[in-house]
Amino acid sequence: MILPLLLALTAQANVAQTPPMGWNSYDCYGYSVTEDEVRANAGFMAKNLERFGWKYVVIDYVWSSPKLKSLDPPTQNAEFQPRLAMDGYGRLIPDPDRFPSSVGGKGFKPLADWLHAKGLKFGIHLMRGIPRQAVGDKCPILGSPYTAVDAANQKSPCPWLNHMWGLNMTNPAGQAYLDSIFRLYASWGVDFVKVDDLSNPYSTAEVEGYREAIDRCGRPIVLSLSPGPTPLDDAKHVEAHANMWRLLGDLWDDWPQLDAAFDVVAAWNPYRSPGHWPDPDMLPIGRLRVYGPPTGPPNTDSRFTFDEEKTLMTLWCIARCPLMVGGELTMTDGRTRYLLTEGDALWVNQHSFNNRPLASGPHPVWAADTPKPDIEYLALFNREGKAATVSFRLRDIGVEDCLSYDAWEMNMVAKKREHLTLARTIPPHGAVLLEITVLKRAKMVGGKPKAGG
Repeated sequence: MILPLLLALTAQANVAQTPPMGWNSYDCYGYSVTEDEVRANAGFMAKNLERFGWKYVVIDYVWSSPKLKSLDPPTQNAEFQPRLAMDGYGRLIPDPDRFPSSVGGKGFKPLADWLHAKGLKFGIHLMRGIPRQAVGDKCPILGSPYTAVDAANQKSPCPWLNHMWGLNMTNPAGQAYLDSIFRLYASWGVDFVKVDDLSNPYSTAEVEGYREAIDRCGRPIVLSLSPGPTPLDDAKHVEAHANMWRLLGDLWDDWPQLDAAFDVVAAWNPYRSPGHWPDPDMLPIGRLRVYGPPTGPPNTDSRFTFDEEKTLMTLWCIARCPLMVGGELTMTDGRTRYLLTEGDALWVNQHSFNNRPLASGPHPVWAADTPKPDIEYLALFNREGKAATVSFRLRDIGVEDCLSYDAWEMNMVAKKREHLTLARTIPPHGAVLLEITVLKRAKMVGGKPKAGG
């Protein structure tokens, strides 16, 4: 018994050593995505994006519910209608009409196997807790003497979707239920689980329960917590137990929301480490709201300007945030494809270290070191609604002379010689990502860099 547990813990220790990159169905399909749509987006990813590091395909939000024709919340009535697809042990399974390969008790395994054969990884969304439907049916919990009634905390419902009760983690039934669902999902080949209604309010005992269930399930699985904002007071706990956790509420293609992310991402910077990534949410770029959710014009491309989209990608990359695209991939336009395949920006996200904010306010500056001793990256931002010149003292990163070039425009601009300071005129809500080739380090005085001459 000890050896399998040690092997499982070792496997979990190797999960998400770099920020996960993938696609999530919510921003374009809400709670209505079908298997055909998942396969179409995964096919696009495998053909066009996988070689750039994009791997995870995540089915979001109530995949056990029948597809609804309206944009109303998919709530249940007092008789638990519409019924969620569920096995006899109170474990949710895919709706067979939406996911036909699941028919016959196969669950998501056929779809996961298909994705794995393409070199991709498979993820699902879960709501915190146990289905009210399972409690009403008094379902037994597989592998235990308990029932769903024992596991439920009926004083802890989700405030915005009435499918679930919270879990009573003071009763062994709560952990037994989590262990049972993760054994099932591991048998399907699940690689990523996004657990909703778990980090705001922050549910310490349940977070630990999900972590324990994953560690026991025998398969490496990324644990992502949602929604935000996760309380900063719980930073050490969440870093120890989750691979990703949300910093914001749902992020949409709205500049004030993106603007607000700067200070939050900076505040969480000390709590990022391999296997543990603060998550400001998905990338709302490309074709959004194909049929839900109603957060803007339906079935249209992102309302962000191209400069705002570059700002989004630059901040997420320089701060090493998870990269989960929300747009419908098969409708990807040229500018979105460019953002998703620009190698330098993605390389910074996956391989840099010592990522740190150096300036805040209307013109934030971030820096990152790389494994190449003479190569560093700087990101300069302009949060203002008008063009602005952003200057930076090179000695703040220990540099006196360097060459720089714009990583977003690397095929269009020559390298530029910089001495002591550099400056760039940045458009409204824009960003510049600069690769710095160090020619001369600044002299050190009192343990701090001081420009020599």
